[in-house]
Amino acid sequence: MTKETVLYYVYDPMCSWCWGYDPTWARLKTELEKAGIKVEYRLGGLASDSDEPMPHNMQRFLEQTWRKIHTQLGTEFNFDFWTLCLPRRSTYPACRAALIAREADLEQAMVQGIQHAYYLEAKNPSDMETLVSIAASIGLDAAWFTQQMLGKSVNQHLMEEITNVQQFPIRGFPSLVLGDKGQLTPIALDYQDWQLSFSAITDAIT
Repeated sequence: MTKETVLYYVYDPMCSWCWGYDPTWARLKTELEKAGIKVEYRLGGLASDSDEPMPHNMQRFLEQTWRKIHTQLGTEFNFDFWTLCLPRRSTYPACRAALIAREADLEQAMVQGIQHAYYLEAKNPSDMETLVSIAASIGLDAAWFTQQMLGKSVNQHLMEEITNVQQFPIRGFPSLVLGDKGQLTPIALDYQDWQLSFSAITDAIT
């Protein structure tokens, strides 16, 4: 292991499989930190900005995905979202919110807030008001956060990060990629067993 060794966690705040993976990822991250392996988050960006309502076939597909994750992993979901909210296929606002929070060392808190709002509280993180409320709840100034969200620089940052992530050896989200000795290596993950990925990472750097 070198000083440049880093494990990248590639995700989207509104990715339902990332929500399902969250308990296992939390344990893996803890063990990596104990082992002195640096962890960095990278945003992949599932769906670009849109004000259009999500097509009904897409809504049905995503609701079925939630139910599949619940069945396979026991992950909790509030299915009222699909009747109480007007879904939009737009995750970039949530991604920008995560980037803004990253600058304040609050990325994980923001992502957790987004996931809880989306999956447990039937609130829509595609909406600015939801994201502003989450930002305020984790200690960010609401007016400052709103200004940052509407600025050009955060969107430019997001586009650059998405472009860089597209060069990673991944097929979807969540994904784990080990950066070591100038190489990027995909790391297999199991949604319920953190040890599989931990072993693959430690084997790769020894």
